[in-house]
Amino acid sequence: MRKYWVVFQQSFQNEFVYRLNFILWRFRNVLRILMTYFLWHSVFSSNTHAFGYSKEQMMAYVFLVLLITSFVMSAPSNDNVGGEISDGTLNNFLIKPIGYLRYWLTRDWASKLLNMLFAVFEFTLLYFLFRPQIYFSESPLQIFLGLGLAVISALFYFVITKAAISVAFWTPENTWGLMFIILVFMEVLAGSIFPLDLLPKSVMTFLQFTPFPYMIYYPIAILVGKVDIFMATRIIFQSLALLFIYYWFTIKIWRKGLKIYAAVGI
Repeated sequence: MRKYWVVFQQSFQNEFVYRLNFILWRFRNVLRILMTYFLWHSVFSSNTHAFGYSKEQMMAYVFLVLLITSFVMSAPSNDNVGGEISDGTLNNFLIKPIGYLRYWLTRDWASKLLNMLFAVFEFTLLYFLFRPQIYFSESPLQIFLGLGLAVISALFYFVITKAAISVAFWTPENTWGLMFIILVFMEVLAGSIFPLDLLPKSVMTFLQFTPFPYMIYYPIAILVGKVDIFMATRIIFQSLALLFIYYWFTIKIWRKGLKIYAAVGI
């Protein structure tokens, strides 16, 4: 564990090396939240309820997207792993006494910590700037379940993105373009643009069998009281079951990919 703690510390410090990239990433998140805020503020300007949400719940949803997205979807591994497979840099890790995926998971968590610190500051700044009426669940257990699901969601995000990046084992081309499309697709289906229960019921039912709504939508739905404690508990168990299935699937793909990687001698 000590070696991963060293990786965590070094990764946290390295986040400050590429300051411009980090600032642009944070600016993008804040800009998106502002656009979403003004959209829903306009919708609720003459209504106290719409689409099954009170104005306070929707404003809370919008602002929580900033926090949950910063935690779940900040992952430098998305920009690096595919390239390391394609250019052969992965070789440097295979000869070291450290798990490659665990190494990048540790680096991702360092990035998540830093992004969360900035997201809390941005959340506070925007709250005092616009003074929106927001509503959170008053149940400590519900808050705990919502935050717990956010942690599970971060693991979900890592597993799913690494499964997608593994395509680099079978193609010599960099996977950046593919990952960009997948990440945009995931953001929409995860609920970072709008609450997923605004979709037709049949679509929402289908999405429950995918990992996407567990990443953003369900953690926030629990925190703003759209989901009761019984349903929240069921969602937690469903997410753990799906996480185990997708983890097993991802490990199988990576083991097969590594065999091809070693056989080709990249």
